Amino acid sequence: MDNEKLDSLSMDVEQADRDKLKAVFPQCFVENKLDIDMLLNLCGEYITNDFEKYKFEWNGKGEAIQLAGKRSAATLRPCEGDSVDWSNTKNLYIEGDNLEVLKVLQTSYYNHVKMIYIEIKTPNLIQINFRCSNKKAA
Repeated sequence: MDNEKLDSLSMDVEQADRDKLKAVFPQCFVENKLDIDMLLNLCGEYITNDFEKYKFEWNGKGEAIQLAGKRSAATLRPCEGDSVDWSNTKNLYIEGDNLEVLKVLQTSYYNHVKMIYIEIKTPNLIQINFRCSNKKAA
């Protein structure tokens, strides 16, 4: 990291996905906006008025998707005093808002995490297993 500037925000998932789509289907972008009808046509999915489909819908789903796509400026700091066997552990326990924690971890550990376990009884506890990863927990 010679003169690299670090971005203090989490990964911009929406922009990354948009860039991937644009690289594969540039003809589906008009004035930098996705033409979903053109994309579906190119993939052989022609638009019909078939409304008899199963969908996983709930009140607030659109808002949840937007919230998940927003970038986070949060940071994580270890609490070595509260940790058990901090210097020898192979797992990392994180306590906080699940969505914010996952956003923060996404940039550094993208494609390096074997498993993420979110405790349902304690909704703010996440366990991450890095054992089969080349990346070590910070």
